[in-house]
Amino acid sequence: MLAAAMMATTMSAQTVTESGTFDNFYIGINGGVATKTTGHSCMKGLNPNAGLRIGRYFTPVFGLAVESNAYFANKPWESVGTTVRALNTSLLGTVNLSNWFGGYKGEPRSFEVSAIYGLGWGHVFGQASRYVGSDFNMTSAENATAGNQNIVKTNSLTSKAGIDFAFNLGEAKAWQIYIEPAVIWGLNGFGNDAVAYNVNKSFVQLNAGLVYKFKNSNGTHNFTIAQLRDQSEIDALNSTINDLRNELAKKPKEVIKEVVKEVPTQQEVKVENLVFVTFAQGKSELTKEAKKCLDAVLGLHA
Repeated sequence: MLAAAMMATTMSAQTVTESGTFDNFYIGINGGVATKTTGHSCMKGLNPNAGLRIGRYFTPVFGLAVESNAYFANKPWESVGTTVRALNTSLLGTVNLSNWFGGYKGEPRSFEVSAIYGLGWGHVFGQASRYVGSDFNMTSAENATAGNQNIVKTNSLTSKAGIDFAFNLGEAKAWQIYIEPAVIWGLNGFGNDAVAYNVNKSFVQLNAGLVYKFKNSNGTHNFTIAQLRDQSEIDALNSTINDLRNELAKKPKEVIKEVVKEVPTQQEVKVENLVFVTFAQGKSELTKEAKKCLDAVLGLHA
């Protein structure tokens, strides 16, 4: 579970902001009823319990929690003569299935589903000699018929698996309430049995809980989406752009004048304005009429 959490932290480093050492912690209380899984009518042997859970989310998907629950009634087991019959303390791995399959959008959903699983330590209060048989789940009647076969141990390795149906409340989503059906196994049955997941050495539990998520170093109560940019680099670029603008503003402005060259209007050529210059037939001398025309043209342009 720790390896999976570390892997998930690395994978999600590019999507959510980095967490401080004391970020994303939460504390919660829970309570409900539990009963032996097999061998009796569950509604006649409800055992009330109450507990405390402290945890931390390493990513929006994976987290770890420590939980301890006290069990008060003796049903359907033999009385131990104490107010608290038993105690179960577990280290639980939590997996937010909603964020795993649906992605994290920057804040928790109003409704989420999470899976929990872990191992723990179970302890039964009272004198160990009061329990006989190899199974701590034996009822008083079963103990009576079993005889003094084995002295039951007061400690056992336990395991818990469950599903949390959670509702996130408040504008900052700092509060959460959840309903949790779960199964808890006494892996060695508080006796001399080998460690095993045996339904006959388990009980089912239905609890409801209330959780408060502490404020993080960035002022929020949950993970935030990372801004995939370096603000210092952006500030440096903006500063460079502003400097270039200021330098450009200091330079003199060039005035470009458009020079339009006037093109003389083309005169209209008429036949009556044409001048014909001719020579006398068979001679190289101009005629008198031609000389007059040339003199007129030369005089016009003089």
